[in-house]
Amino acid sequence: MSEYGFGNPEVVEEDVDILIIGGGMAACGCAFELGRWIDAAAGDGHEISVKLVDKAAMDRSGAVAQGLSAINTYMGDNDPADYVRYVRGDLMGITREDLVYDVGRHVDDSVQHFEKWGLPIWKQEGDEDVPLKEGGRPVHSGRWQIMIHGESYKWIVAEAARKALGKENIQEHVFIVRLFNDRNDPSRIAGAAGFSVRENRIHIYRFKACLLVCGGAAGIFRQRSVGEGKGRSWYPVWNAGSTYAMAAEAGAELTLMENRFVPTRFKDGYGPVGAWFLLYKARSFNGFGEDYLEKNRDELKAVKADAYVKGEHQMGTCLRNHLMLEELREGRGPIFVDTPTAMARLAEEMSPKEIKHLEAEAWEGFLDMAIAQCGVWAGENIEPDKEMSELMPTEPYLLGSHAGCAGLWVSGPEDLPGLPDHYHWGYNRMTTVGGLFTAGDGVGASGHKFSSGSFTEGRIAAKSMVKYVIDNRELTPELDQSVEEIVAELYRPVRTWLEHKDYTTNVDVNPYYITPKMLQLRLQKLMDEYVAGISTGYQTNSVMLEIAERKLQMLREDAMKMCARDLHELLRAWENHHRIMTAWAHLKHIQFREETRYPGYYYRSDFRAVDDGNWKCFVNSSYNRHTEKWSLKKVKWQSLIAFDPEQEPEGVAHEGPDLVG
Repeated sequence: MSEYGFGNPEVVEEDVDILIIGGGMAACGCAFELGRWIDAAAGDGHEISVKLVDKAAMDRSGAVAQGLSAINTYMGDNDPADYVRYVRGDLMGITREDLVYDVGRHVDDSVQHFEKWGLPIWKQEGDEDVPLKEGGRPVHSGRWQIMIHGESYKWIVAEAARKALGKENIQEHVFIVRLFNDRNDPSRIAGAAGFSVRENRIHIYRFKACLLVCGGAAGIFRQRSVGEGKGRSWYPVWNAGSTYAMAAEAGAELTLMENRFVPTRFKDGYGPVGAWFLLYKARSFNGFGEDYLEKNRDELKAVKADAYVKGEHQMGTCLRNHLMLEELREGRGPIFVDTPTAMARLAEEMSPKEIKHLEAEAWEGFLDMAIAQCGVWAGENIEPDKEMSELMPTEPYLLGSHAGCAGLWVSGPEDLPGLPDHYHWGYNRMTTVGGLFTAGDGVGASGHKFSSGSFTEGRIAAKSMVKYVIDNRELTPELDQSVEEIVAELYRPVRTWLEHKDYTTNVDVNPYYITPKMLQLRLQKLMDEYVAGISTGYQTNSVMLEIAERKLQMLREDAMKMCARDLHELLRAWENHHRIMTAWAHLKHIQFREETRYPGYYYRSDFRAVDDGNWKCFVNSSYNRHTEKWSLKKVKWQSLIAFDPEQEPEGVAHEGPDLVG
């Protein structure tokens, strides 16, 4: 492990103006945009240094790592205001419309850059060689989605980011695990620390501004996959809630952390279903061949969610889940997607050659991004054009860029009309902690950004950070912890192992430590059984949440005794720390919001209905790491985009209630 010894790591300290933490789409967007703005600042006499630090490698980092078959956010001929209406409707009426609109008005430029860099985009007949920027018409799989050949999507975007930032300014395989406030001004961020996952080394950074973009959170809840499929999930397993945990511990305000995403996916393989429904127009049925979305529509009235639906195409993601879960609860499962009929209808007017091409495209979508699903089909002798496949809702995930809106409370753009003061108080995409910015999954209350929107949000944050650094060029950050304290904290699991490893002969059984694997299993069991996981049908109540919090407190105490036998386990130990913090925030928010705002994602069985009168608002929280206490409050929601009478039902509240705190 080098001359320093495993328990005595080398320490490298570095000062930069801007630090990017993460290597996914938002980080790449920031890196690309920074390259241009730093050059402009240099021309005005402002030299700005920047470093990007990623615990993985940028080429395969983030949620797009394995590839994608579609870009899910592209305006084309659509009005960004309609995009706001779509996002607002899908997320049960509560979104930061300023943030959503800001992404919508800029996202197409990002997608056009992807194409220029070499990303193959499906085009309509006759436009195959016409770039999007010159009017080329993409093949849509839905109003906002366009099809791509995306197996190398992330490679292409990462290459552009690397060229813009410079390879010398990118540090891979370093896991940042802690942020530090400024010793002289605790309301400001000052630095970060992490460790190499390849070498016995700790890295400490001091900076003026930071973009925290480590994705969302998977692995908090027990998965449906067990045994040989253990670890298979829909969202990448390396997303450990680091964005939410590190920001919360630095004092940043969180918003809508009660929200989670429970995607409906192909059973066992977790393969996405969107293309089958949107592009191939497939339909889903219960075990008796009934269209349950139509059959169960009145069930939306029981949870007072019918106000958010007008026509099948406006039914939000969580509400479609709700109607599916009603079928499963009543014993009318399993749920099937009718892929054979969809393929047959599309092939009715096709030649044999065109049919073959259609089948190849159907398979390619999964080879692009969900190879495991192809493996399940092959292993079970299923040909999708001949046999239906089962659907199943997965375990919950926390994120802010897909059909979910958990994340950090950030300042928005300043140039939109009608902005309330609490939507804009500083630099665009800056959190409530000075100098701490975020994007993508990190920004709360504004889902449905997906890959292109996350990249775009990184670009927005980049411009804001450059301005922040120039405005604060005299700032000299000082960390609120010493180097010795940082090393002791980061390497505690290593030193616990070295101190107690010889007490027993079985490394998994020791009264003085717990392995990261065992601790994560305890967390997943706790969250699954008490905080609305799969084993309870996504249901919880106040009593269950009280028990969960008590058990979580004991788990936090035991987490201080995690051991790490090598650098990989040290990474797993710190991921567990971030998952526990994220799980705690999620629990506190569900506990505070006394309604079921997202039927189909979770249910408060003691407050089972949507309650617009009292709860059409944001729930925000702050954590004090010194007292280890949370404070939660209601924050007023305000609509900025007019409700379209053709798309929005009558009776939907246009203004949030008067709120206190």
